Amino acid sequence: MKNGLSIKKAAFYSALVLMALLSSCGSNSGNEDAQNSEAPQSMVADNGQGVGKYKNDEIPALDTTIASKGAELFKLKCIACHKLTDQKLVGPGLYGVTKRRKASWILNMMTSPLEMTKNDSTAKSLFEKHIVQMTFQDVNDEQARQLLMFFLSNDSN
Repeated sequence: MKNGLSIKKAAFYSALVLMALLSSCGSNSGNEDAQNSEAPQSMVADNGQGVGKYKNDEIPALDTTIASKGAELFKLKCIACHKLTDQKLVGPGLYGVTKRRKASWILNMMTSPLEMTKNDSTAKSLFEKHIVQMTFQDVNDEQARQLLMFFLSNDSN
C-alpha cells in the first residue's frame, strides 16, 4: 500500500509541475505584441522577387561563356532533382523558369531555399505541389548567376 501511495504522490507532483510549466508558456502580458508591430515575413505582399538578399534583379542578356559554367554546376548540384524540360523529377522541371519568374526570385530560391519556402507564396505552393523541400546546395552569388545564365540559355532553345 505504501508503494501505491508514493506512486500516486509522484504522479500528482509531476502533473502539478507540468501544469505550472504549461501555464507559464505563452504569457507575455501583451508587451511583446506592442513591441513587435512589424508584419511577419509571411505576411509581406508577394512582389515576385522572393525573400532574400536579391532585390529587383532583372533577367540579364544571355552570355554563353557564363552559361557554360552554369551547365557544369547544374550537373553537380541540380540534375539529381531537376530536369531541363517541363517535366517533374523530384522538383519541378526548369524549362521556362526565366520566363515565369524574376531573376531575383530564382537567385533567392537557389541561395535561400528554406527561407523562401517559409516566406514566399510561390515557393510555398511549389513545396505543397511537389512535397519536397529544395535542399541548400551552398551556391554562392557567382554560381547562382552562372546557373541563372544557364537557365536562360536553356529557355532560349
